[in-house]
Amino acid sequence: MIVDPMLIMFGKILLAAFLGALIGTERAVVARRSAGMRTFALVTMGAAAFVIAGTYVDAQAIGLSNFDPMRIAAAIVMGVGFIGGGVMFAKGDSVHGVTTAAGLWVTSAIGVIVGFGLYALAIFATALTLVILFGLWYIEHQFMDWYHGSDE
Repeated sequence: MIVDPMLIMFGKILLAAFLGALIGTERAVVARRSAGMRTFALVTMGAAAFVIAGTYVDAQAIGLSNFDPMRIAAAIVMGVGFIGGGVMFAKGDSVHGVTTAAGLWVTSAIGVIVGFGLYALAIFATALTLVILFGLWYIEHQFMDWYHGSDE
């Protein structure tokens, strides 16, 4: 059975958007941050799209022999750095938005992974990201309550 390469590309884009939306759900619903499902889905989808387009153009259209697909990944990291910088802000003695910025950074990596076709790794990275965002948040707050004392 021959599968149209465009269908595979569409599947990669859909998977990337879905995985990004999963991570964005935690940011929007649990952490109540402005960068949520849509932002995370768009970052993941965009990263995957750049990788897919770059590898497709190299393989099909141009046929460059010295093409380095990791240059695309490096450009994605730089671009997401600008988005992450816009998410963070200082208020008094503290900085807010660092976890959201880090989440966007990881989400872009997941998009790159999907774009290269490493689906199991992308799903694992998404699951681990969710464990970190949900699980470590709970553990962190338990330690803070223990160290600073409970308000009850």
